Amino acid sequence: MLVRYGYEIGITCEAPTPLICLLSVHPDLMRDLRAPESFFTTPAVPSSTHIDLHGNRARRLVAPAGAFSLWGDATVSVDGLFDVAYPAAKEVAVPDLPSETLVYLQGSRYCETDLLSQTAWDMFGHLAPGWSRVQAICDFVHQHVRFDYGEARATRTAQETFEEGVGVCRDFAHLAVALCRALNIPTRYVNGHISDIGLPPVLDPMDFSAWIEVYLDQGWCTFDPRNNSPRIGRIVVSRGRDAADVALISSFGPHELTNFRVWTYEVDAV
Repeated sequence: MLVRYGYEIGITCEAPTPLICLLSVHPDLMRDLRAPESFFTTPAVPSSTHIDLHGNRARRLVAPAGAFSLWGDATVSVDGLFDVAYPAAKEVAVPDLPSETLVYLQGSRYCETDLLSQTAWDMFGHLAPGWSRVQAICDFVHQHVRFDYGEARATRTAQETFEEGVGVCRDFAHLAVALCRALNIPTRYVNGHISDIGLPPVLDPMDFSAWIEVYLDQGWCTFDPRNNSPRIGRIVVSRGRDAADVALISSFGPHELTNFRVWTYEVDAV
């Protein structure tokens, strides 16, 4: 199956402003692209890319003063299957975890494992370790948190999401990440594109989405506390400890968002 994805983002800057953007498909998916990603800016400016500390492809550029837009688009081949479940997957004891997973056990900017540790053990510590316990956490978050774009707040943390019971997809992900990590389960935050392929169409405009990946004995496994149901054509853009690691645009100076459009849909073979 082929899925086309992309974005158009408009901003205005008071002065020339350096940007670091995490908007390109993750390097793990580069081999599945039908052609290199198209990328351009208006007005045109030079840019360069590098791989950041979490393995994401980051783009550096300087936005000029005034109106500025970034546009990217590509088509990627996916297997056409819903997210795979591994109900028999087991948790891995901390001494046996690969070293590269250990950073995803620690608290981070938006995921305060120290504040939520006792809560996590009280609510989920009695459950059998493994896939079913992670799913129980996602079930809880999905039911406990009310999705509301109008209540979005860039500074909301996992603890605040737990207390307030409202948020957007990043808040669902942060709370699930923090609860899993508090139970010694490595968990990382994922940003990317989610399609509605195979599902009834939705009327809301598309957006970048957040979900989580949990390390079990099957490797990194996908869970989605916001939607809490499998999806086809999940396209990873970036991974990190939380949203602070995977901001779409990190601006080193003030800017105002003026336009934001995202697309993800199935296309015919060409």
